[in-house]
Amino acid sequence: MVVPVLILTLSLIGVAVALMLPGYGDLILLAGPCTIAALILLLRALAQRITAPPAPEPEPNRILIDGSNVMYWRDNTPQIETLREVIATLRRMGFAPGVVFDANAGYLLKGRYKHDDAMGGYLGLAEDLVMVVPKGTVADRYLLTVARDVGAPIVTNDRYRDWAAAFPEVTEPGRLIRGGYRDGALWLEGLGLPT
Repeated sequence: MVVPVLILTLSLIGVAVALMLPGYGDLILLAGPCTIAALILLLRALAQRITAPPAPEPEPNRILIDGSNVMYWRDNTPQIETLREVIATLRRMGFAPGVVFDANAGYLLKGRYKHDDAMGGYLGLAEDLVMVVPKGTVADRYLLTVARDVGAPIVTNDRYRDWAAAFPEVTEPGRLIRGGYRDGALWLEGLGLPT
């Protein structure tokens, strides 16, 4: 946008000189077409600026939580509050967390089966950020597949050794974030919380 304005300014100066100073009349043959071309360039630049799509939203700093593992971190008892605290901590750290549960998570936490929307409601997360896997399936494959697809680390104390052949990225540093509670305080390995 600066270049068309600069060219237009110089061209207008050339036109003014050609019209005002005797003996420089022939300069209009160069400055006139340059002025028209600069106006066209400036109008095109303005049109592009007006019609340009907005800048894309920055990609969220995604992180997944193995809900069926993390809910046991405090007192080795399944607790929804544990998951809420981990989610809140991750959000404060700038992450966009998602949670994957085994099908029995609702029974363990609330005494009956709960689907994605109900579990999301308990956690304060949108339904599309929570997955309760279908009954009779293992959540590990879903969790590892989603983590691979979005390039996200997983908060869990599970090492997924049985899945390392199919998902070798679980052995990479920083892919599995361990955590838990010590003296009542949450710790997350590698995320800046005390370990």
